[in-house]
Amino acid sequence: MADLQKWEPENDAFWESTGKKIAQRNLWISIPSLLCGFAVWLYWGILTVQMMNAGFKFSAEELFTLTAIAGLSGATLRIPSSFFIRFCGGRNTIFFTTSLLIIPAFFTGLALQDPTTPLWQYQLLALLSGFGGGNFASSMSNISFFFPKKQQGLALGLNAGLGNFGVTTMQILIPLFMTYGVFGALGGDPVTLASPSGSLIGKIPAGSETWIQNGGFLWLLLLVPLFFATWFGMNNIRTPEVSPNVGSPISAFMMIAVMLTIGLATAGAGLWLMLPESANGSGFGVPKELVLVLVVASTVFLLKMLPGAIGESLSKQYQIFNNKHTWVMSVIYTMTFGSFIGFAAAFPLAIKVIFGFQHIVVDGVMTHNTVNPNGPSALMYAWMAPFIGALIRPVGGWIADKFGGAFVTQVCSLVMVGSSLGAAYYMQAAYQSATPEEFFVPFFALFLLLFAATGIGNGSTFRTIAMVFPKEQAGPVLGWTSAVAAYGAFYIPMVFGQQIKATTPEVALIGFAVFYSLCVLVNWWFYLRKDGEFYNP
Repeated sequence: MADLQKWEPENDAFWESTGKKIAQRNLWISIPSLLCGFAVWLYWGILTVQMMNAGFKFSAEELFTLTAIAGLSGATLRIPSSFFIRFCGGRNTIFFTTSLLIIPAFFTGLALQDPTTPLWQYQLLALLSGFGGGNFASSMSNISFFFPKKQQGLALGLNAGLGNFGVTTMQILIPLFMTYGVFGALGGDPVTLASPSGSLIGKIPAGSETWIQNGGFLWLLLLVPLFFATWFGMNNIRTPEVSPNVGSPISAFMMIAVMLTIGLATAGAGLWLMLPESANGSGFGVPKELVLVLVVASTVFLLKMLPGAIGESLSKQYQIFNNKHTWVMSVIYTMTFGSFIGFAAAFPLAIKVIFGFQHIVVDGVMTHNTVNPNGPSALMYAWMAPFIGALIRPVGGWIADKFGGAFVTQVCSLVMVGSSLGAAYYMQAAYQSATPEEFFVPFFALFLLLFAATGIGNGSTFRTIAMVFPKEQAGPVLGWTSAVAAYGAFYIPMVFGQQIKATTPEVALIGFAVFYSLCVLVNWWFYLRKDGEFYNP
């Protein structure tokens, strides 16, 4: 039966006899759904590189807007998504939001079949790709209700960690699928690479045929089966603590659609204020920090203004904002997940720009535009870092269940401070060298350590949230903190881009290390002091 009228995971007898099997079934359907969400959300980082390699008539600045649009849209949609489970039920929410991913995946494939497709169509599709970013909030909120507190660290770590494999899966599969006409006549004609490309298994020379449209179409191979699995295999929990007033599926879908539309509208308005006229923006050049504040504030305000039961229920859910720990955990979770998702987007570019070119003094001026024949291939190495971060995430939840969430988070914070400063040192050395590849191994090793710390810290913060907040607030808080942290997918690449333009890329990592140091103090003050309110939860 799709609706569960009784759900008592803290009752050992109920859990062993009934709850465990149901919870695990929902978890193992949730994971591939979330994986697809991450893949569709972040695939513009790979697609835009191949669009440039294939000679699509867009400037680098125009192509950059696609990644920025998807990043801002996905983070913003997490705000309404954090409340979907309460109003609409887990099964209804995961089915509808996963099914929505079919729209950007399919139409992105169609658009990429024609190199003359205008920029605004890609921008619209990038905005819709944000569905995948928003899905994390509702997915994590849903799974948090299925498991007892003592197992939430592992369950949420598995959902988030294996779901995050969507980043690595996308970075590996898209370049491989583009190499072959796997969909036959239905997939359209290939285009010819104007410049060399690459994949996990090696470099691809210029002049090769590539089916760039497969970067969108391949996700239908997973999304179509998930359309049926989420509907027939998942459940709504109808208890007072979770989703007591779920109506019909149609009414739930309409409610989700309205709230998502608000998020898309505010994200679109913010992007218009920030982007240049050449990229279909206003040309006002509003600073990115101000845009983020305006988008978040307007989204929260407009959702609260919705009439009827939605607005009233949201007002009750907004009580989480009166709890100072909501804001504390938003900062700490931004350190972990925000860093993971932001670095996952920026890492390939950092490898390419810093190690793919020779940095030579010409007539007394340092230049950075000579191709380095010995430089490492970004597409062959970049996937490893988010792979490790995602793989180790469930381990972080398991360790936190054993030793306490705040303690594990503290260790991860200190590791992130050290590894980011170390990576900054080698980044600076490489960016001043004619042979930057000499510094790649220590730089890469430190970034792998940094990603591992973000992964473990992700799992440990889930444990802290589960212990600090009451059951009815834990889900919305998970959703809200993940929404704030997701803006790392937009902010970190922007900062890296600005510092690379200023020829001081190491400053970006030094700035992030300062933020991590602040998180060390915040985590200690609120959760590790012996006289703190929640000592070592």
